[in-house]
Amino acid sequence: MRAVANQKIKKLFLFFLVGLLILPYFFTRAQDDCQTKEECEAIYKKLEAELKKIKEAIAKTETEKKTRKNQIKLLESKIQQLAIQIKQGNLMIKELTMQIERTESSIQDTIKRIKEGQRNLSLILRTIQEEGENSLIEILFSGQTIADFFNNLSALDALNKKQQKILTEIKELKAFLESQKKDLEEQKSDLEKLVSVQSLQKQENEMAKKEQERLLSMTEAQYQQYLKEKKELERRAAEIMARIAQLTLPGLSVPRERKELYQLANWAGNLTGVRPALILGLIEVESALGTNVGQCNCSGQPVCRHPELSYKKVMPSSHWTAFEQICKELGLNPNTTPVSCYVGGGTIQMGGAMGPAQFMPNTWLKYKARIEALTGVKPANPWRASDAFLAAALYLADFNASSKKIEDEKGAVTAYLCGTSVLTPRCRAAGGEWYRDLVMSKAQQWEEWIKNGI
Repeated sequence: MRAVANQKIKKLFLFFLVGLLILPYFFTRAQDDCQTKEECEAIYKKLEAELKKIKEAIAKTETEKKTRKNQIKLLESKIQQLAIQIKQGNLMIKELTMQIERTESSIQDTIKRIKEGQRNLSLILRTIQEEGENSLIEILFSGQTIADFFNNLSALDALNKKQQKILTEIKELKAFLESQKKDLEEQKSDLEKLVSVQSLQKQENEMAKKEQERLLSMTEAQYQQYLKEKKELERRAAEIMARIAQLTLPGLSVPRERKELYQLANWAGNLTGVRPALILGLIEVESALGTNVGQCNCSGQPVCRHPELSYKKVMPSSHWTAFEQICKELGLNPNTTPVSCYVGGGTIQMGGAMGPAQFMPNTWLKYKARIEALTGVKPANPWRASDAFLAAALYLADFNASSKKIEDEKGAVTAYLCGTSVLTPRCRAAGGEWYRDLVMSKAQQWEEWIKNGI
């Protein structure tokens, strides 16, 4: 019975633990799973506030990283300077040590010379004393004259004085060498103290550098965490924006207000990295922001300039099957669904483009799955504003417009019309240069409106 009870307790604990792990997930999903436009906008506003805080934290962390890197660089410079100074100091200490040893050797040689001089002086003095003690009779018997006797004494006395002078000079030399040795030892001692202080400073700077490196590592970890949080918030914001777009734009109409247009382009831009202004500039040139999605194959439409021109007339035959498939999936009549007309009877440019973004049928089918994956709405509809804006953004991003560099954006816009980012002769003939410049000009105008708060 106890074993059964323990098993039940273990199961309850396991369920509790799993609950703790998945509760935050359900809580987050519950937060983001809004059912009305107002609920979604409230969540989006909250996410924007969190994103703002994260961006501020990222900016602050970037500043801290820069400061710590500068401090580490400064400490490294100090450590290198101290290492050079210590090396120079040790070389000087070594040189002083050798000078002291040489001076000590000279002192020892001088002491030997002093002792030798003292012995010589003692011999001279003894000789003088012995000479002075000789009797006159001894001088006479020796055959030495009195003059010679006194000359000897005088010579010995002179030698004595000379030896004393030499001895004095040697003693003075010894005193000088000892003084020099003392000075060298003091210099060496002062230098050793300086090197000791420099070594201590170097150790302190090395410790400070390690501490800054540790703090930098922590700051970098925090920075990466902030980036992850920012990415997650942006993902959630994009999902909410997609939900708002679904709730706001359930039909085929394109918003007329600049603010709503910007919100739609900003949503598509957040998902693809393309500037909202560039998306808006392109859609404006392509379809006058969705007000003109085609004047051919449009019998029965409120405005239709060329109902007599069917899709099979203006559209390349290679796109017919795709167009019919798209219309069937959406429940549309392929014979009355508007598409763009050709230019110059097809000699300059063929028609058949669909919706606000003016996608050709085959191209739309290539992007359809990606659009559905991002919006969560199936089937994707080229005449639905949200799908069209996203499709245009994806196409531009595929040609590197997400870099936000002007040259890349120009290339992507050129490719939107010509299928290549290069202004080929055929592309120029189709108005590629004019088209590119017009889209960029419209994008610049939208950029100014956006900066001024729309």
